[in-house]
Amino acid sequence: MLSLKSALAKPFAKRVYKKVQKWANNPIETQKKVFQDLISEAAATAFGKDHDFISINNHDDFVKRVPVRDYEALKPYVEKVVAGEEDILWKGKPIYFAKTSGTTSGSKYIPITKESMPSHVEAARNAILLYINETGNAKFVNGKMIFLQGSPILNEQNGVQLGRLSGIVAHYVPKYLQKNRLPSWETNCIEDWETKVDAIVEETLPEDMTIISGIPSWVQMYFEKLQQKTGKKVGDIFKNFNLFIFGGVNYEPYRAKFENLIGRKVDSIELYPASEGFFAFQDKQKEKGMLLQLNSGIFYEFIKADEFFDDNPQRITIKDVKVGVNYVMIISTNAGLWAYNIGDTVQFTSTKPYRVIVSGRIKHFISAFGEHVIGKEVEQAIQEATENTNIRVSEFTVAPQINPNEGLPYHEWFIEFEKEPEDLSILAKKIDESLQKQNSYYFDLIEGKVLQPLKITKVKKGGFQDYMKSIGKLGGQNKLPRLSNDRKIADNFSV
Repeated sequence: MLSLKSALAKPFAKRVYKKVQKWANNPIETQKKVFQDLISEAAATAFGKDHDFISINNHDDFVKRVPVRDYEALKPYVEKVVAGEEDILWKGKPIYFAKTSGTTSGSKYIPITKESMPSHVEAARNAILLYINETGNAKFVNGKMIFLQGSPILNEQNGVQLGRLSGIVAHYVPKYLQKNRLPSWETNCIEDWETKVDAIVEETLPEDMTIISGIPSWVQMYFEKLQQKTGKKVGDIFKNFNLFIFGGVNYEPYRAKFENLIGRKVDSIELYPASEGFFAFQDKQKEKGMLLQLNSGIFYEFIKADEFFDDNPQRITIKDVKVGVNYVMIISTNAGLWAYNIGDTVQFTSTKPYRVIVSGRIKHFISAFGEHVIGKEVEQAIQEATENTNIRVSEFTVAPQINPNEGLPYHEWFIEFEKEPEDLSILAKKIDESLQKQNSYYFDLIEGKVLQPLKITKVKKGGFQDYMKSIGKLGGQNKLPRLSNDRKIADNFSV
């Protein structure tokens, strides 16, 4: 017999589904209203005055007055907000700063306002409710749910709470889920990831876990520890576990490994959250892509990725996007980010309704485990490691090794040497240390024993040239990508 909680979940899910359909079926009008509300609400802010918001009546006006910016370019305004000034990017002060590790600018402070906070919470909730409405499966709401996330301990800076996004969101779990939710507050506050996962294993083993949620690389570590401790498949430990919720990185490379660890297939829901906003979630089990959140205080613009670095690339709104084209996503939000480039590229899988997949970053990067390593970092690492030595590198590329034959996953560096080092392991150690120093995400993953230090695979002389020739991209302006999120290139050189 259905418990009261799962019986109530179905009508609630139906109500939310209808609400979502209303804006999803009126996308252009919905976005127009979001745009007008944002401009009028922020007209009296410092940013609004500097960019003549009072004269903006439509998207063309906005494009003329507000250039596309990344965090570096917006930083002068953000610094005023961090210093405690009011009415800078958005009215009043933010209620939180989501602190993230910037790749070029040290720590980033992304504002979250009382207007923007609800959408971070509602989108995750709605993803689950739309799943219930589609599948009719609501049994899991009676079991225990785990959300692998950052510490909920927050600091304060000039009257504004400061922490990781996942830690901030932990403060907003609805009351009706509090009893079902793991890990405990105390365990969630453990900073050391290995210690934390061990504590989570102990807490969850005796429980009836039905939903497990987190970045795949972190969840994989949790599953492996469960298996080591019990000798059983995760699906045998948790008989009613039937829903995996994930975001942050592409799940596909993990899927086979996960099904092996679980011992069976489970449904999954993909989310697209970021400190800057909750952009999309998977709304249908059999449709590709995630439903773009058009009614969440975020106005979207898109620039074709292959035109992004042109002098004056065209900025379009959702009414002009096409399926399958790679776009850089630009956002303006009720947290005070304006024509802001978060660095992600997306492709639309559908325009009725608007669904997207995250196709990568506008610059080559590697983030198979959530590490966000960029080209500049790997180039600097190899440069530092070979300085004042006789080693000479002709060419290199880096790929993730998600399923090694033994040990933890790692970054595999494929290097063609003009002059080889005497000891490859010493070079690997130096490169790894430089990368950890530059990138705090990568440091955390090594420190937390999610990744082992990188490994080098030697490529024979002329190997990269032969590869570029084989794909018809030898010479001209064709460059070998420094970084990949898959092993398409790497598999040509694996021993």
